[in-house]
Amino acid sequence: MSLSWNRSRLLTSVILSGVISMSERPFTRATLALLVAAAASTAQAQSFNRIASFPVTNNFSASQDAAQETSAEIIAASADGQMLIYSDSPRGGLGFVDISDAAKPRGAGFVDMGGEPTAVATADGMALAGVNTSPSYTAPSGFLAAVSLQDQTEKARCDLGGQPDSVAVSRDGRFAAVAIENERDEGLGDGAPGQLPAGFLVILPLQDGIPQCDALRRVELTGLAEVAGEDPEPEFVDFNDRNEIVVTLQENNHLVIVAADSGEILHHFSAGRVHLAGIDIEKDGQLDFNGSLSDVAREPDAVKWLDDERFVIANEGDYQGGSRGFTIFHKDGRVLFESGADFEQRIVAAGHYPEKRSGKKGAEPEGVAVGVFGDERYIFVLSERASVIGVYRDTGAAPEFVQLLPSGIAPESAVVIPSRGLLASANEKDLLEDGGARAHVMLYRLEDRAPVYPQLLSEADAQGMPVGWGALSGLTADPGKPGLLYAVNDSFYSQQPTIFSIDANSTPARITAATRVTREGKTAEKLDLEGIVVDGQGGFWLASEGRTDKGIPHAIYHTDAQGEIDRTLSFPPELLQHERRFGAEGITLIGDTLWIALQRSWKDDPQNTVKLVSHDLKTGQWGAVRYPTEAASQGWVGLSEISLGADGVYIIERDNQIGEQAAIKRLYRVALDELKPAPLGGELPLVSKQRVRDFIPDLKALNGFVVDKIEGFTLDAAGNGFAVTDNDGVDDSSGETYFIRTGKL
Repeated sequence: MSLSWNRSRLLTSVILSGVISMSERPFTRATLALLVAAAASTAQAQSFNRIASFPVTNNFSASQDAAQETSAEIIAASADGQMLIYSDSPRGGLGFVDISDAAKPRGAGFVDMGGEPTAVATADGMALAGVNTSPSYTAPSGFLAAVSLQDQTEKARCDLGGQPDSVAVSRDGRFAAVAIENERDEGLGDGAPGQLPAGFLVILPLQDGIPQCDALRRVELTGLAEVAGEDPEPEFVDFNDRNEIVVTLQENNHLVIVAADSGEILHHFSAGRVHLAGIDIEKDGQLDFNGSLSDVAREPDAVKWLDDERFVIANEGDYQGGSRGFTIFHKDGRVLFESGADFEQRIVAAGHYPEKRSGKKGAEPEGVAVGVFGDERYIFVLSERASVIGVYRDTGAAPEFVQLLPSGIAPESAVVIPSRGLLASANEKDLLEDGGARAHVMLYRLEDRAPVYPQLLSEADAQGMPVGWGALSGLTADPGKPGLLYAVNDSFYSQQPTIFSIDANSTPARITAATRVTREGKTAEKLDLEGIVVDGQGGFWLASEGRTDKGIPHAIYHTDAQGEIDRTLSFPPELLQHERRFGAEGITLIGDTLWIALQRSWKDDPQNTVKLVSHDLKTGQWGAVRYPTEAASQGWVGLSEISLGADGVYIIERDNQIGEQAAIKRLYRVALDELKPAPLGGELPLVSKQRVRDFIPDLKALNGFVVDKIEGFTLDAAGNGFAVTDNDGVDDSSGETYFIRTGKL
């Protein structure tokens, strides 16, 4: 998705007092149409694509139990670009990854650091790790350790006198800088800054990568910021070629420039505030981007120099701020560029917006990396909650948006390896307790081809905002127009049940419209839409998965073309008396009969079978057949979709496993002549099935981990197959939506 703000003129920049800003410019329909067109273009500049994912559990030895929490938080690379080193706070050490073959990363060892490593950098064959050993918030302590990359033994250790948060090494290898945060106790009072002891900056000379402890210099940063100036909390540090150090004071909303040679403070200034429009500001189960916020503190987290005069910050926010974007500063304090809501709106269009984080922080940009690849300097902005990396080209003025990269769950940091055309991200979230994805390191390569992700993007709505979408759970096709599809979202967006129109004739596919599902003109409540099929007359039949214990009925609904419910078919008592919570997951229409796929066995189903339920729209008769599911080696196996084809119905059968444990993500076909329903309450015939496609290769094609929920499938008017995954609303999920094209089956 490569395009230029300047050359393509896709968004008009607002220039106020010499500052290039995009904070109050909503997308337009033409903007997003051009954006998608640019994404589809193959005659474009180079782009990054993911080439490998490394679960950090692969760094466990054979004798270790992988059922323990792990993480990949801060990542660094060896000078030759052959080795990655990441900090693993839960396990208390450093992990090493051999990327001599970047497409096949291998675990290369783990070093116990005897504390909580918070940061890592490299210098002259050494990994320099900041390690937190604080017994309490009021007694912070920590050290800087030098670990040999060759034999993974510790060569030196310097007491830092406080809790380290980030480490950087000067480009000439002469200095290391450590931000001593001495973080506050957020559970104390309202968690406001101003809790002593104060943080500070440490500068250490290096000799052959070894920190010289006896020459440690402590730079005090108190009395600089307007916000809690008595208690600076340094967050991130970076060097330019002049050995000037930029330091972010996140909670203090302040920036400081320090000379490494002398420790002199050269400049310091507020990170400032922004006004935002076109954002979602309420955690309310719906995607509404008509909100605005005024006077929002940037509160920067990560920082990187672009050159000797300019640096870029990621404005995560922590206490009161979070402007949801990134800002480019001159070191004298001038704001040169403000992204405003632009980065977040691109996340929305790609279906990655984390609605449960709406409020101050939104998509929460946290990390930033900068690298020169060939003649181009790129800025990589990491959104922790949206689980994407925004790639921008530095122009010296307003940066050009290039693409969004999928990045596992909660990318915390990234490192560039320009000599090999590589980018690596560390994704810290480990969902061990929830049975979800583990923490990962992911690798990307700059290539001469178009981006392969995202595979689905939304256009703008009537107000010029990108259509918010996610958690797609069912798919159907227009019977008369090839490539025109419709999808529904599930109850993750409880206040926003929606029918989405999708144009699959372009690459990526485009969401062109969103139609709310309503009752008597108001948003319909108590729905969990999991299936959709066109009725052949401009309307739709929708399958809602019920939860009687939560007051959500098991039912089928008919809507007109505007999404208004005009008919309800409640499940009959003969079916409901055997209820389990896993109800309707797909629906299709064969003549005058609706067929509904239940997700899992109910109480009256034999083991490894599930019902396909029928309803004759003319007679009102309910019936069913039994469908045989594969046996689960772990977790469960159930159905996600049923869709009509020329030679039968197509059914998605899947397990609930992800990553390396995923085994069953398949498409099966049942012949039409086997669909002979028997009345409910009696013996039901068992149909046979034919395996048509294994989706696991499709789910591995983007070189991430295999996602759990492939939930929608349909055949369009030309007979081409399409499948889509449910991204769970980016909640404890990578947020990735796979839009899979099977061709004719």
